[in-house]
Amino acid sequence: MTDKPTVSVLGTGIMGAAMARNLARAGLDVRAWNRTREKAEPLAADGIRVTGSPAEAVEGADVVLTMLYDGGAALDVMREAAPALRQGTVWVQSTTAGVELVADLAGFAREHGLVFYDAPVLGTRQPAEAGELVVLAAGPEEGRETLAPVFEAVGTRTVWTGDDGAAGSASRLKLVANSWVLAATAATGEVLALARALGVDPHDFFGLIEGGPLDMGYLRAKSALVLDGKLTPASFAVSTAEKDARLIVQAGERNGVRLDVAAATAERLARAAAQGHADEDMVAAYFASFAERPGGDGPAST
Repeated sequence: MTDKPTVSVLGTGIMGAAMARNLARAGLDVRAWNRTREKAEPLAADGIRVTGSPAEAVEGADVVLTMLYDGGAALDVMREAAPALRQGTVWVQSTTAGVELVADLAGFAREHGLVFYDAPVLGTRQPAEAGELVVLAAGPEEGRETLAPVFEAVGTRTVWTGDDGAAGSASRLKLVANSWVLAATAATGEVLALARALGVDPHDFFGLIEGGPLDMGYLRAKSALVLDGKLTPASFAVSTAEKDARLIVQAGERNGVRLDVAAATAERLARAAAQGHADEDMVAAYFASFAERPGGDGPAST
């Protein structure tokens, strides 16, 4: 292996495509695969080899990076790739898989002689495209040198949480972080909905909290997406946010903690998805506050 490893990216959605591009811009040899190949084809313009199967993508790769919908999808795709995986290949599992499935993913890695890293990322479309993600990582010390150019290409910071990826310490931290992000997003939608219902200009609310401890750049950024009708392209889609919310609720239940806000957020996101907002930015959960589109002229939509 050279100083710049060959990287296979499996899953080129919002996050995976941006990460693949930044890897290629950093001078790494990148192969990419996506279940719907048409979504991966634009990556060819960035010098990335788009492949027809997971096995073709991972053949000869030094690092395999998975960024798929959930842990089950990651395991299924790696099983498809298995015939072409080499002993000693580094597997960077960046899907938000929750806690329970990390052990299964690590077990697959052991069976196939892979070096497993639990490495979800913190950030959405814009930081992913800018190479400014925060990588939360757990895995053995001896493979970290190989991963350095990979993590440097996709993020500005790597937070190491342990030396055993199978323990899921990085995924646990990711769920805690996501629980805050989802709660703040849901609260933003409800604030805007209540303001509309009471005839309050949202900007009066923003002025009220400006500069104080209740003010948040995140609140203002997410509110602007609703107020300006710019919910697409999504930074983080409603459907994916719902999946993460349910992972958070399940993690709480399995550890004796009741997470009412996360559970309610999951239901709000599910309602928004059912109204047709599944592929819009997650703050489109705002529309779950209304049986009809604000103004009363039909189903909620943007």
